[in-house]
Amino acid sequence: MKEQNIKSVAKENNSAATGRKIAFGLTTFELALWVCSAVVVAASYFLSKSEASSSLLSLAASLVGVTALIFVSAGNVIGQVLTIVFSLLYGIISFRTKYHEEMLTYLLMSAPAAGAAVIAWLKHLFNGDKMQVEINQFSCRECIFMTFIAAVTTAAFHFILKHFNTAQLFFGTLSVTTSFFASYLAFRRSPFYAFAYAANDIVLIILWMLASAGSNTALPMVACFVAFLANDIYGFVNWMKMKKYQTM
Repeated sequence: MKEQNIKSVAKENNSAATGRKIAFGLTTFELALWVCSAVVVAASYFLSKSEASSSLLSLAASLVGVTALIFVSAGNVIGQVLTIVFSLLYGIISFRTKYHEEMLTYLLMSAPAAGAAVIAWLKHLFNGDKMQVEINQFSCRECIFMTFIAAVTTAAFHFILKHFNTAQLFFGTLSVTTSFFASYLAFRRSPFYAFAYAANDIVLIILWMLASAGSNTALPMVACFVAFLANDIYGFVNWMKMKKYQTM
């Protein structure tokens, strides 16, 4: 009984620190951010003049993506499950657009990393709260290890992408690097996952703007990653709040 009371008080204090949860474990602001993000990607779909099937797939991927991010921003494991779905959809879109680096990155790295994150997050729930993961403390040694693995992964992908004559090789390689850091940090439950994802969003905005040069066929994906950027900025701020609360 005493332990239950402690957990109850902890959850109440956490709600006060991060905002009152009103639906699906999300706060009013988080729900508003999700709605705004969904409206932006839906509007881009209707403004796009690309093929209906292609644009519809982009819309579906974008909606799944922004939904995944808002849950990840709240520290909810559901976000990682949806990230797997987004990675698969995005891989198909990238293949159709001949952005092979994106297809390989999301299918071979982001999706498996999100799957691993689901397991890791479920094993580290804060005070048994299924709606919030426990923030991890990163060591300098692990930072060095992560950077080394990122360098090896980037080098390997660079030669693979070069072999396939990948368009926009520089940005494609940079996308691999930022995606690796983001996936690793999310798996390890670090607030800086959002910082890495924000960097990746900027790279992908540039990539898809280049893909849509002279037309608006890739407009849905540009809008998607603009919405992602807003969600990742919020995610970093919110995770820092959660970290401060959890370490009190």
